[in-house]
Amino acid sequence: MDEQTFMKEAVSLACDNTKGTKGGPFGAIVVKDGRIVGRGVNEVTSANDPTAHAEVQAIRDACRNLDSFQLAGCDVYTSCEPCPMCLGALYWARVRTVYFGFDRDDAAAAGFDDSLIYEEIGKPLQDRLLPMVRLEPAPGSASPFELWTQSAHRREY
Repeated sequence: MDEQTFMKEAVSLACDNTKGTKGGPFGAIVVKDGRIVGRGVNEVTSANDPTAHAEVQAIRDACRNLDSFQLAGCDVYTSCEPCPMCLGALYWARVRTVYFGFDRDDAAAAGFDDSLIYEEIGKPLQDRLLPMVRLEPAPGSASPFELWTQSAHRREY
């Protein structure tokens, strides 16, 4: 299969998702070595999960199918330019390339406007609309990061 065939599959998932009650008009697939290893559609409203975006669902499916927490060597085809959350997930998953069909302006025109989040990310913490307050750990609290660096069970990622 070629890039256009994979993109057609991602867009088809998005279009099919508009016919049901799972969630919004988004679809994504994960491809490794020329075969689809993960699929996802937006399931935000049916799962009552604001993180159940198509890309995240496709990442979860691919990771289960590949028995791995990383997707090195995988490409993602998504019907629309990833939102900031999905973009972060794609970076964490270590995918090779992201191909997208429609862009953030197309999504905004349909009521899925992520511009506020893009703007907020670049602001200093004290200037964000969502209050971000750092609280120092209680005296005597262990540092999970120190424990992690010393753990025999640590897996690098």
